[in-house]
This record gives sequence, structure tokens and C-alpha cells, in this order.
Amino acid sequence: MRRLEEKTIASKSIFDGKIIRLQVDEVELPNGNTSTREIVKHPGAVAVLAVTEENKLVLVRQYRKPLEKTILEIPAGKLEPGEDPMECARRELEEETGYRAESLHPLVSFYTSPGFADEIIHIYEARGLKAGEAHADPDEFVEVVELEMEEAFDRLKKEEIHDAKTVTALYIWQNRSLISS
Repeated sequence: MRRLEEKTIASKSIFDGKIIRLQVDEVELPNGNTSTREIVKHPGAVAVLAVTEENKLVLVRQYRKPLEKTILEIPAGKLEPGEDPMECARRELEEETGYRAESLHPLVSFYTSPGFADEIIHIYEARGLKAGEAHADPDEFVEVVELEMEEAFDRLKKEEIHDAKTVTALYIWQNRSLISS
């Protein structure tokens, strides 16, 4: 089996922000040559697949500056240092949508962009939703939207749903519906 690992020779932090940290690493490649890697360090995130008793997916409509557009997403947020992902999922669901879940179950975790970032996102399924009042962060402006599955896939085709975590959750929801029918 070939050795594929890259050994870090030097690492330099070039930006330390509120959400991400950027670093540039000089690495030794498996063939002995050297190269440079630009890496985004991220604390990780959670997202919640929440479906109401009426079988509607709970989403938030939010403007995303990097995309310069508004999209529909499942509720999600960044992990705080040392925070349990399940507790973060519970907190984010309530903050963004007002819904409280009787229970949360892990569905899948994945790296969002492993070519340049270490961000991992954990998706949970929320069960037993109870409506309440949302209380988003002061710099967060969201609108709660509930869609039936067909409507959600229509929004996917229109690129109103256009991010990896929501697309993943949407297909998990569809797959579970097919299995249970």
C-alpha cells in the first residue's frame, strides 16, 4: 500500500477570525517534494432535519453574503468550544425556528470541503416538535418556512435550496419516506 500522508514541515496562521482561522502549511509530499496547503480551520457545526406532525420540513430563509443571495436551509449553527453537538442542535433549532424537539437522533456527519477545510457538520433528526418562539442571534435575520416534500424538491430545482447540508437532509427525508411507505 502506498503512503499517501503529507508531513507538515511548517505552519503559519494568517488570519484568526470570529468563525474561522486560516493557515498556510508547507508539506512534504509522499514522493519527497514539497508543496503549500491553504487550510481553513473551523470549529464544526450542526444542522437539524425537523419535520412537523403535518409532514412539513422546517427551514429557514436567510441571506448568505458569500453567495450574494437568499436561500432556504435546514436550521444550523456553529459549535461553541467544548459544546456537545446534540446540545448545539437543540439550541440552534429553538433559536432559529422556535421549535423544541422531544428527542434528537444523529443521522450523518460529513466534512463539508475536505480539500481546503476541516469543518465537520453533524446532522440530527428532530422528533416530537413543539412550536414556540424563535430568538435568533442579534446579527441573524431568518424567516421560518415549512414545506411539504414535493415543494422542497421544487425549491431544490429552482436553486432556492442550494447548500450541501440541506440537500443531504432532503434526500435522507425522501429516502426514509420511501422506506416507510
